[in-house]
Amino acid sequence: MTIINSIVNWLNYKRIYEIDLFKKYPIDTQREVLFELIDQARDTQFGQQYNFRSMMTESDFKSRIPVRTYEDYSPYINRLLKGERNVLWPGETKWFAKSSGTTNDKSKFIPVSKHSLEDVHYRGFKDVLALYLKNNPDSRVLYGKSLTLGGSHRVNSFNNNSFYGDLSAILIENTPFWSDFIRIPPAEVALIEEFEEKVVKIIEQARDENVTSLAGVPSWNLVLLQRVLEATGKTNILDVWPNLEVFIHGGIKFDPYREQYRQIIPSDQMKYMETYNASEGFFAIQDNPESSDMLLMLDYGIYYEFIPMDRFHEENPPALSLDEIELEKNYAMVISTNGGLWRYLIGDTVKFTRRNPYKIRITGRTKHYINAFGEELIVDNAEEALLMACTRTQATIREYTAGPVFMSQNQKGAHQWIIEFEQHPNDLEHFISVLDGTLQTLNSDYEAKRHKSITLERPQITVAPEGLFYEWMKQRGKIGGQNKIPRLANDRIYLDQLLELEKNKFSK
Repeated sequence: MTIINSIVNWLNYKRIYEIDLFKKYPIDTQREVLFELIDQARDTQFGQQYNFRSMMTESDFKSRIPVRTYEDYSPYINRLLKGERNVLWPGETKWFAKSSGTTNDKSKFIPVSKHSLEDVHYRGFKDVLALYLKNNPDSRVLYGKSLTLGGSHRVNSFNNNSFYGDLSAILIENTPFWSDFIRIPPAEVALIEEFEEKVVKIIEQARDENVTSLAGVPSWNLVLLQRVLEATGKTNILDVWPNLEVFIHGGIKFDPYREQYRQIIPSDQMKYMETYNASEGFFAIQDNPESSDMLLMLDYGIYYEFIPMDRFHEENPPALSLDEIELEKNYAMVISTNGGLWRYLIGDTVKFTRRNPYKIRITGRTKHYINAFGEELIVDNAEEALLMACTRTQATIREYTAGPVFMSQNQKGAHQWIIEFEQHPNDLEHFISVLDGTLQTLNSDYEAKRHKSITLERPQITVAPEGLFYEWMKQRGKIGGQNKIPRLANDRIYLDQLLELEKNKFSK
């Protein structure tokens, strides 16, 4: 074990003990988090509105405060943006993480308090390192730099007291100066708004550094790594950074990109570690390299509830506490945080894979699904089926999206998939058959609608030209690490935009 790792592991010893403690006592930990949040916010305007001082039980909390979306919180957040204090959380909220989301173009401004910066976001990143070194005690990751590809919006000022930007930009603005010694690129490059310009600068500054880790969203990091190879003339990334050992990723599911990373980083020793973090908080970390599920982090100042997706569209669906959840059931996640979000519907869906400790995997978004014909197709189904189709036909997918083909007088319903392949399938018809068959195996509702093609016909695949999705995101102003390509939609808006772009720009 190296000296540096020994020192860091000694410093991390207490934290590893605390993680083991909440794994052992998860329900007690969450109850303690909730009442600490209530106590801290009891004299805020929100706390007085809902009489936090008299809340004695979790039932009191749930019965008084409704589950809210961002739109419901907008009036409160607008007051915070103008500098009003003690609205949702004690004191002044100075920072706001700007997020356009993935379901519409409206900007969201998520309040980021000092508590959530320190006790959630920074603590999450520290825990990633602590857990990685615990699992890899001989790692030399600390002997080099971490190449981090953040968002595309620098911090801007609403007024003299409040600022907004991508979460990554806010974190960079608040990290100490010495962080540039362990991270590449430096802050002035990381905060460049134009993605293409930023990539060029990153390559200039990072190509000759000892990069030992990568961090970011798989899709955009892949773009960066491909540009690195083009700029250096190397055949794989290890020829550029021979000591690279881990990619810490999040934001979107990694499975569709796994094969492309294997090709560009051809080493069985390369490690991949998933995290689940967002503007609203840092939620889970892959603590076991042998399993793809993630440990739900229970002591960050976030209280969790879960709405069963099979009851999500009811007028007042139940929001379950941790001790009420069932394994392998799809839930919409609701959070209350030390950033001042109370019973906030974040928009993600998860499944629990185990208890004691509680582990989850992300299954999609509450608004990212196809249910035009009662098939209830979610992103998790789509990813698994595409992976199987790729495996059977030696294909690799770069990007994709899917939506419905609506019934007409002479047309039954179907799903249309626009797929940009990195490696095309050796038999497209077989690819479609495997995709369709796997979806039927995974999803009984889809299977019922496909039975004898009574309601749904076989999927339709449109093969996208190279660069279509990148150009589409660019035209929408959504280039960069904070932006995600929508995978499923219950309408044809994305499909029609892509098809129109292909017709006008790629078919000439």
